[in-house]
Amino acid sequence: MSKNKKRVLVTGATGFTGGALAKKLVEQGNHVVALVRRTGNTSALEDLGVALAYGDITDRAAVINAAENCDIIYHIAAVYRTAGHPDSYYEGVNTTGVQYVVDAALEHGVSRTVHCSTIGVHGDVEQLPSNEESPFNPGDIYQTTKLEGEELFARAMAAGLSGAIFRPGAIYGPGDTRLLKMFKQVKRGFFPLFGGGKNLYHLSYIDDLTDGIILCGEHPSALGERFILCSNEYGTLKELTSMIAKELGVKAPNFAPPVGPLMIAAKLCEAICKPLGIDPPLHTRRVEFFVKSRAFDNTKARELIGFEPKINTQEGVKRTIKWYQENDLL
Repeated sequence: MSKNKKRVLVTGATGFTGGALAKKLVEQGNHVVALVRRTGNTSALEDLGVALAYGDITDRAAVINAAENCDIIYHIAAVYRTAGHPDSYYEGVNTTGVQYVVDAALEHGVSRTVHCSTIGVHGDVEQLPSNEESPFNPGDIYQTTKLEGEELFARAMAAGLSGAIFRPGAIYGPGDTRLLKMFKQVKRGFFPLFGGGKNLYHLSYIDDLTDGIILCGEHPSALGERFILCSNEYGTLKELTSMIAKELGVKAPNFAPPVGPLMIAAKLCEAICKPLGIDPPLHTRRVEFFVKSRAFDNTKARELIGFEPKINTQEGVKRTIKWYQENDLL
């Protein structure tokens, strides 16, 4: 859709999703600016010719300066579930940072601003597949602050900000390392399917996702809307690990211990470690990976803005494994 060269700001461009988005925008002929911290690894962005604006998403002045003369802002930056951060850090990045992006867009009259939320704002939902109107039910500080940021952005849109919101599924593909541990465990022949692996899991392949993000930034019908961007299919965790095993040429996981004892152990770990300021070796959220079902309906994005995921899960897994192998990660 990028017919005319635009000046585009991407936050979070040193991360997996933001980096892939910046690369695609450059390939489409746009002039891309990335808000980056001086401690970040910016070599890939520099190789692409991306202009670097140094600063942090928690620095209002830096965000406003980076957005100067920009036509579009893609706000991808966030803090995920990483160890050692107080709640205030999540609030500063995932909520207050959104306000600074809104401030920058309004100050410079940016024509479109796109905010990255998460399907995690829905938490543990009863009705599957979920859609954009499903109830919010965040389950941890990450999901809570992401929901606060999304609602802040939605209020700004209601007040006149030209923007759109998207919620991606579990993002994967070449360049991703967040799901690497699962791939490695499957290859080694020991990936316990606690509870039997019957829970549903919904992925977003990176190339399809970035196409959807750009549609949010350019399609007229995206204005003021919220979209779930995920693949056209979903399956159980057991099916996913079996697919990974097949592509790796190893035996599919079949060890299915009960999840109850693991959850009890996780709750004990958190109860003991958190008051001491220690990151628990086992989190309840990690156990919930084997319990909670995540399945979503992308009909709104397909019908309203023409979102068309092209890579099915089998092909996406194949491409991801190839990248892991080429980079000696498995």
